Amino acid sequence: MTSVEELREAFHQCMPLFIALGDEVRLTILGALTGNKSFGKGGMNVNQITEKTHLSRPAISHHLKILKEAGLVNARQEGTANYYYLTIADSTRILMRLGFMLEEYMDNHA
Repeated sequence: MTSVEELREAFHQCMPLFIALGDEVRLTILGALTGNKSFGKGGMNVNQITEKTHLSRPAISHHLKILKEAGLVNARQEGTANYYYLTIADSTRILMRLGFMLEEYMDNHA
C-alpha cells in the first residue's frame, strides 16, 4: 500500500518534469522537436529550432538546458553543433509511477 511519504517522494521525483513542462516556451521547443520527428539520434540544432520557433538562440539554449536536466531531451555532438532529440521514455515511466501510486492511495483511502 502506498504511503503519504512514498507519494511525497514520487512528487519530488517528478518536480523537474512539472517545471520543464510548465512553460509555454519549452512546450514550443518540444513541439518543434516532435514535429521534426526528432526521436532517436536525428535531432535538431539550435539554429533549426530557432527557425521553427522564432525564439532567440540564447532563450532556446536556456530552455534546452532545463529540458535536458528533466530528461525530456538529450543531445549529440556533430562537429561544433549539438543536435537535440526527444528522450521521453524515463520521464514517462516516472510520471506513470506517480499516477499509479496516486490511484492506489486514493483507492485505499476512499
